Amino acid sequence: MQTDPRYPVGQYEPRPFSEEQKEQWLADIRFLPQALENAVVNLDEQQLQTPYREGGWTVHQLVHHVADSHMNAYIRFKLGFTEVDPTIKPYEEKLWAITKDVENLPINISLTLLFALHQRWYEFLKFFTDADWQRTVYHPESKKTMTLWYLLGMYAWHSRHHTAHITSLREQKGWS
Repeated sequence: MQTDPRYPVGQYEPRPFSEEQKEQWLADIRFLPQALENAVVNLDEQQLQTPYREGGWTVHQLVHHVADSHMNAYIRFKLGFTEVDPTIKPYEEKLWAITKDVENLPINISLTLLFALHQRWYEFLKFFTDADWQRTVYHPESKKTMTLWYLLGMYAWHSRHHTAHITSLREQKGWS
């Protein structure tokens, strides 16, 4: 069965709360930086400038995108934890992917950022109570109220999703 190159791990499917699911998703958050670094190890500049699929971002852009996205995620969790149903700020991720910092900086800058960010994020999340996961944020673009539990699953998926874009490209191209 051919998988859709846009969704190498499938699309995000919310799951009911369970301790087992929580531990799995927290591990996805905790270990994303290492998984992403492993996915790009030994890629040369030409490979980093290769789109993961036709019309998709390059590997270089993907790494910077994950950093941008997860910085926003960390702030969304902090807002959701410290305020009552705050409105979170959407952003134009496609435009963020073509800014000069993304264009000019090597991916190790975003990888370094992700190691520090995810250590902080994981340390923050691992102490959440069951009630904390039910706190909410409001996303004005989708006009949806989302629990922090939903967001945990979404960003755990996002971590696996973009890492798989790179590892799938490596497999497809035969890059060892």
